[in-house]
Amino acid sequence: MHNANGLLARIVRDKQLWRFGYRRSLCSLKVTSDDLDNQVLVEGSGCSRTAILNRPPALNALTTHMGVRLHKLYKNWEEDPNIGFVMMKGSGRAFCAGGDIVSIYHLRKRGSPDAIREFFWTLYNFIYFLGTYLKPHVAILNGVTMGGGAGVSIPGTFRVATDRTIFATPETVIGFHPDAGASFNLSHLPGRLGEYLGLTGLKISGAEMLACGLATHYISSTEVPVLEQQLKKLLTDDPSVVETTLEKCAEAAHPEKTGVIRRIELLEKCFCHDTVEEIIDSLEVEAGRTKDIWCTTTLRRLKETSPLSLKVALRSVREGRFQTLDQCLIREYRMSLQGTVGNFSGNFCEGVRARLIDKDEAPKWDPPTLEKVSEDMVDNYFSPLTPSEPDLDLPIKLRESI
Repeated sequence: MHNANGLLARIVRDKQLWRFGYRRSLCSLKVTSDDLDNQVLVEGSGCSRTAILNRPPALNALTTHMGVRLHKLYKNWEEDPNIGFVMMKGSGRAFCAGGDIVSIYHLRKRGSPDAIREFFWTLYNFIYFLGTYLKPHVAILNGVTMGGGAGVSIPGTFRVATDRTIFATPETVIGFHPDAGASFNLSHLPGRLGEYLGLTGLKISGAEMLACGLATHYISSTEVPVLEQQLKKLLTDDPSVVETTLEKCAEAAHPEKTGVIRRIELLEKCFCHDTVEEIIDSLEVEAGRTKDIWCTTTLRRLKETSPLSLKVALRSVREGRFQTLDQCLIREYRMSLQGTVGNFSGNFCEGVRARLIDKDEAPKWDPPTLEKVSEDMVDNYFSPLTPSEPDLDLPIKLRESI
């Protein structure tokens, strides 16, 4: 039998971690033009190159310039015959905690829709480039890995998680939707885990990432420098050689017995339903029957989240099961513009205000309840801003998606 008091303490601790990490990660930092290139540093050794996301006070939150620089670097490295493989890591205690959402909030408030378009256009194009990259790629996820941070790592060849890794896609709690390829990544997880992560935005550990396939390898955080040195010694472009080195350094991972990975059958039972209302009803039945704190925690999160975002996220993840990466990114681009520039941007602004600006934790969602979210609202969220709004342009004829 699980220790209920110990579990409750972990939930409280985890909630505090999430709040601190997510808020700090999405803060907006003013930088000069001379500092911009320092947002992505480069290390070179032998025939490998390493991109280092370098905004540690912001938990390496992504900016438009970072997307541009990453794309330029990766293109040059792919074309360079002397470079065999590429790595990515983050500075400080995070890999990357997502996009600089507070900056997007301020752009929206200032009436700068073109700058918002540029952010999503640039980031999603890099994600597609990574997803079709021609050389082995190793992402070292040694710390917070949320939202767009998952987007710029999961599509690559290898993802190394550690005991310091914290993974989440928490967009629904700020009135947005799981983006940056999340509808593709989450939809391919075992059972209904994708629906759970996409709707609730709750965290999983590095061990749980390995167990569900989000990570390909797991090591202790203290061994990360050793792994990096071993990789830098390689003179290869063969993914099997890179993988052999990763396997030699890898360790067994043991997800917590109270974690969501141990509840795949319960997820299937509760999150298999067609509507968010039915999912909540099922969780309430299980909570009443089992008195399980996990059920009540999940319910609490769903009930404090934007009702529109919940319905949009559920449809998005389920559409992602039948789409390629490029199709998901093109659809998510439309959705992201609707959510930040279009008629539904009020929820995004209110969510960011309540969670990250005023921090009163009391967002006023519109609509305020699931019952008032119509099917037309959800359909419109998936539509272009206007009939003449260009779709995301990806080089799908030159680079085949998966």
